[in-house]
Amino acid sequence: MNIFVAKMSSATTSDDLETLFGEHGHVTSAKVIMDKETGHSKCFGFVEMEDETEGMNAINALNETDFQGRKIVVKKAHPREEGENRTHRAFSPHGSERRFNPNR
Repeated sequence: MNIFVAKMSSATTSDDLETLFGEHGHVTSAKVIMDKETGHSKCFGFVEMEDETEGMNAINALNETDFQGRKIVVKKAHPREEGENRTHRAFSPHGSERRFNPNR
């Protein structure tokens, strides 16, 4: 089971996540997502747990709890839809050209 963890402290490490979720069952992997440009934490991550029941128990036990001074959000992660774009910018085939719309 893949679990999404958000609103974490920027100091939280993957090992911290593994330890926290390990109290609720066997953790296959734990990863804090890092910004590629700055190398700083994006304050969210993912935990994989082998057993679905243990994963749901961890979600129920940890969601909206305080961890390292922050109230974390813990949810079941859903796979991305094919072709889903999660970038914040839309890139135009026309470069950075912007068009003025007088009707706005």
